[in-house]
Amino acid sequence: MNFLYLKALHIIFVVTWFAGLFYIVRLFIYHTEANEKEELERNILFKQFKHMERLLWYVITWPSAIITLILGIWTLLQMSAYLFETFMIIKLVLVFVLYLYQFSCHYLYLLFQKDKIKFTSTQLRMWNEVPTVLLIAVVFLIVSKNTLDMIWGTVGFFLIVILLMMMIKLYKKIRERKQWNTYH
Repeated sequence: MNFLYLKALHIIFVVTWFAGLFYIVRLFIYHTEANEKEELERNILFKQFKHMERLLWYVITWPSAIITLILGIWTLLQMSAYLFETFMIIKLVLVFVLYLYQFSCHYLYLLFQKDKIKFTSTQLRMWNEVPTVLLIAVVFLIVSKNTLDMIWGTVGFFLIVILLMMMIKLYKKIRERKQWNTYH
């Protein structure tokens, strides 16, 4: 297969994989918030969220993760010299962390399928930012391919993490204020 087609397919499945990772935790957040509803509404929502989570997880996210891995290995075999480059070693470590994130989301998925909600929606919102941070790091790393840009990318990466955490806290305060105003 032509290297550029292989690379394009790899990127396409990375995108679909990330879409699944971004959306699954968002569904967990909605699922968690549904727990605060009246029993009838909660039961309806739980059933719907479980169905949506199952389809997303097994039809999009896991297949995309597996195909991404296969195409990534195949692409790397076409450009095996990259295996000895610092940027590629760091990228592979970040991808490994992303697969660990996938497995942690699978654990959460199994809990939610059993109606075992162990985390708050705020905790899940923070957890939902992990793939964003990893995506940013990998993209900067792959595009720059040099140490100085990696350092600046890392600094930018941490600034983005700090900004995301501040935005999550701000959003939580806004939601709490709206809820307080609604009931008072």
